[in-house]
Amino acid sequence: MQSSQTSSGGLRRGFTLIELLVVIGIIAILIALLLPAVQQAREASRRTHCKNNLKQIGLALHNYLDSHTFFPPSFCIDIGIALSGNNGSWSIQGRILPYLEQGNLYELVDLQQSWDSQLATGVPQLRIPTYICPTEIHDQVRLNGGNPYIYPLNYGFNFGSWKVYDPTNGRGGDGAFFVNSRTTPSSFYDGMSQTLAVSEVKTFTSYFRNSPTNPGPTPPTQTSALAVWAPGSQFKLGQGLNDNTGHTEWCDGRVHHSGFTTVFGPNTKVNYLHTDGKTYDIDYNSRQEGNSATLPTYAAITSRSYHTGIVNSCLLDGSVRSISNSVDLSIWKAMGTRNGSELFELP
Repeated sequence: MQSSQTSSGGLRRGFTLIELLVVIGIIAILIALLLPAVQQAREASRRTHCKNNLKQIGLALHNYLDSHTFFPPSFCIDIGIALSGNNGSWSIQGRILPYLEQGNLYELVDLQQSWDSQLATGVPQLRIPTYICPTEIHDQVRLNGGNPYIYPLNYGFNFGSWKVYDPTNGRGGDGAFFVNSRTTPSSFYDGMSQTLAVSEVKTFTSYFRNSPTNPGPTPPTQTSALAVWAPGSQFKLGQGLNDNTGHTEWCDGRVHHSGFTTVFGPNTKVNYLHTDGKTYDIDYNSRQEGNSATLPTYAAITSRSYHTGIVNSCLLDGSVRSISNSVDLSIWKAMGTRNGSELFELP
């Protein structure tokens, strides 16, 4: 009879449970150490991409200036026609398309006609890559009745520190851009290197507009002040994404869609408790440009971004800066005026 023998050299020793747990723990630690670095690298890339978008927009503004001898207006109003005909003027974003290598799209539209009368061209529904920041979490077309209506944007133009337009005398506000403006470099007494041109905004922003109360020329100093003008206003906010329509119309030249103001600092939370019981981070436009022949437009449209702690902004000379959320509000306001004669150092 042959005896069975087991050769110790033929056995393979497996991992014990403790060893396996140690290996898993080491891998988890390595992932925990590497993940923030990867995230930081991705955010750095997104910030660079965002700044490049702003540089392209700044260059487009100056190419427009070279072609027309003045900077584009924020919105065009014909005081000789009925108010209903003044609600669809093309934005600056639409006017500078040829200088962003979008000449083919520009050829499809007529700036003399309202943008919303040209939906059939398909242009308003298109995503313009230069107008979208890579950090935007709602990079999608706005719907109307379930159908594509218009595309949002992440870069608004500087409409000033509060007052945007007065229809009684046709005067614009103190920003770089305003209704029917034809500004030139000499219009900026503060210097183009000291004046904001463009800054980041978030898409699908909650807001209310056309309040029955005239808020007056003094800008609010507290975010809670906006609630005073809420009763009787038109609300563009709600539980659904498409209920919140601020900065969702890149073609529209009105401040709540294609601009910002410096009433509040970058990324300021402007909380408003609505009757639906939900708190919204809002913008405010007292009266849409072109909506009234007597009521002026005052607006608190905050510059916001998904970058941590900053918004990226382009100055009128074409330079791009990252502006901290903690920037002194007086400096931010001064950067929003074209001829305020303020003395300050850029942040």
